[in-house]
Amino acid sequence: MSTVAGLEPDAVLASVRAFVDTEVAPHAEEWDQAERLPRSVLDRIGELGLWAPFLPVEVGGAGLDMVTLGRIHEEVARGCSGLRSMLTVHGMVSWAVGRWGTDVQQERWLPHLIKGEKFGVFALSEPDCGSDASADGTLAEQDGTDWVINGHKTWITGGQVADLLLVFARTGPGMSAFLVPSDAEGVEITPIPNMMGIRSSMAADIVLRDVRVDADALLGPQGWAAGTIMTGALDLGRYSVACGSVGIIQACLDACVSYTSKRSVKDGRLRDLQLIRRKISDMVTNVRAARMLCEHAGRLKDSGDPAMIMAAWVAKYHASTAAVAAANDAVQIHGANGCSPYYPVARMYRDSKIMEIIEGSTELQQTTIAEEAYREVA
Repeated sequence: MSTVAGLEPDAVLASVRAFVDTEVAPHAEEWDQAERLPRSVLDRIGELGLWAPFLPVEVGGAGLDMVTLGRIHEEVARGCSGLRSMLTVHGMVSWAVGRWGTDVQQERWLPHLIKGEKFGVFALSEPDCGSDASADGTLAEQDGTDWVINGHKTWITGGQVADLLLVFARTGPGMSAFLVPSDAEGVEITPIPNMMGIRSSMAADIVLRDVRVDADALLGPQGWAAGTIMTGALDLGRYSVACGSVGIIQACLDACVSYTSKRSVKDGRLRDLQLIRRKISDMVTNVRAARMLCEHAGRLKDSGDPAMIMAAWVAKYHASTAAVAAANDAVQIHGANGCSPYYPVARMYRDSKIMEIIEGSTELQQTTIAEEAYREVA
């Protein structure tokens, strides 16, 4: 399989689907138990051109539209949510550099990010405030023309293999973004073991102690990152998580249809029981509804419509909660087998819960979506 660049959307998805079926899904349990992804699969993502395929062809991307990107992330999550998470955060960093980077920054980082030669991570969350940017405790202070950064970031997806950190830090009253090489003096990376879900995403704690970077590390205008770089990247991440949740529902559906078609109970098959069919029908309906919500958000993003922001919130809310419901039913359908490491639904159950927390918790989404409804009526 060659890169997706130059292919029509249907051909792109067929290529990705084949990749997931042959090189991802069969190994997802192994990667989950090992709590890491092999370098070989990360390299294959680069060979296929999937790290940042939405970037323009002129800079080395594939110029893919958002709807196709969403379907790619759905397919990858169908096989392994940990790998999809890696695509998400790396894509967020690549988007930020492509959108806000200077010529020097883009020349230095974009070719490597697009090919996957350098892995980028989104360093926002902190131990005492999560992703609440208003409470961010990381500080960056000027020292001549340099910046000195001190802080502690946590739950950083891909942090164990990071080459480039997109670090958000306070610079006076505002928030700024910095491109920090992971091998900079003062950067300490510690793996986070025994995650409940997306275990193979290689999450890490990252401490920055007097990390010195030059002026070229500042991404975008000083003090301006909260409403621009951070918001734009999080919108992309939220969309990816929504699409990834669709992939989890589809994986649960596929697993349950296969299992109930083979499993015998009393004088028939498990698939013949009405309560089983109710659960299957719920999965079918939810996966189609969630996919349509994601496609709607993707089309709005492609057209530059600001309504995409709320559409992504709605898509992520529905898809993530539906993924939890599907995974819960999938484990129930599998019975004791669903609690074992021998069937993928146990992993899907753990992964689905993470979807309700990352890129905006379910409760935050409920509050935001309801507030928008009141605003529209007013």
